[in-house]
Amino acid sequence: MLYESGESFMKAAGIICEYNPFHIGHAEHIERTRRALGDCAIVCCMSGNFVQRGELAVFAKHARAEAAVLCGADLVVELPPPHALSSAERFARSGVRMLDALRVCEYISFGSESGNLESLKAAARALDTERAGEIIRRELAKGMPYAGARTAAALEILADGAPRPDAPNDMLGVEYLRAIAAERSAMTPLAVRRGSARGGDGSPSASALRAELTAGRAGWERFVPPPAAEIFRREIVAGRAPVPAEGCEAAALSRLRSLGREAYLSLPDSTDGAGERLLRFALREPTLRAVAEGAKTKRYVMSRLKRMIMCACLGITSRDADEPPRYIRVLAANGAGRALLREIKARAGVPVITKPASAKRLPREALAQFVKTAAATDYYVLAYPDERARRGGQEWTTSARIIDTEQ
Repeated sequence: MLYESGESFMKAAGIICEYNPFHIGHAEHIERTRRALGDCAIVCCMSGNFVQRGELAVFAKHARAEAAVLCGADLVVELPPPHALSSAERFARSGVRMLDALRVCEYISFGSESGNLESLKAAARALDTERAGEIIRRELAKGMPYAGARTAAALEILADGAPRPDAPNDMLGVEYLRAIAAERSAMTPLAVRRGSARGGDGSPSASALRAELTAGRAGWERFVPPPAAEIFRREIVAGRAPVPAEGCEAAALSRLRSLGREAYLSLPDSTDGAGERLLRFALREPTLRAVAEGAKTKRYVMSRLKRMIMCACLGITSRDADEPPRYIRVLAANGAGRALLREIKARAGVPVITKPASAKRLPREALAQFVKTAAATDYYVLAYPDERARRGGQEWTTSARIIDTEQ
């Protein structure tokens, strides 16, 4: 048991994740976290129905959260769309803010190609120096995207000690460390070494799994823990999956063409002309891919443009993305997670929602965030394969998935 008595509880570790979809590499990360820290609660802050690549998640958020809890997590809470659809820097900071808002996580665990926490800390410190800012501005002036400019700064300052550009988990880990410092978080970081996309942990990349799923091939099942595979098969049979990454294309194009210039200028990451350029191509291209491909330049990379497109479709502004979490939406929990939830409700600085009906009693700013997420869910379900599953209002009727079995 994680809890001994009363209000005393063992340590909890937070993981910021997407689980799109959950696979054996994710289960191994959870297991290695427990192995490193001893018996502890695992709290996942997971992107909801939209992910950082600017796409729709292949399975709905409650199903992915349920799979995670059946495979080792104790509690899963949602990282809302305005924060999930963000650059690596903003994504990391929003996730750290959410875990801190719970006020129970002593640790934050993340995957790492190198597993070298001291090296990652050095890179995080280097990127927050004045010299790094100068290098980033210099590279941006050459037309380099921000992520590339940031990598160039780390390489120039640290040389061989910088994370490799082809190590995305290390680069995101650096952003977690920067966010911990910026937020003055008390969480202790843990870098869990993982293999390459098809390497050391025996798992394929999540993108390879998504390709298998959307193609209707059964090969994905061998890379997913059996309990998670059962949940995903249930979703497929029910006509709720797989959700195509660029679903709802007609609705999206209609939305893009109906927006005015000011709406594009208010999108996250719309500065330096990106909003203007996206508007130009959104008004004339026949597909979402063509819109993004047309607007793409060396500086305006595809992932940034896809996030902007999705934010435009969902009515998400830069102000929304900068807002701190105003509530905590629980997606799934087991017995240990429910015990932890009691502690969270006593400690958290924001309301905790397990049943959506309680959202109607949220304070004004928190309710506005929930309403925007509910509207995003209404958009997401339009991409379900079975039209009978596309009813509106599902955010207001879907409660947290509670799993009774103990880990």
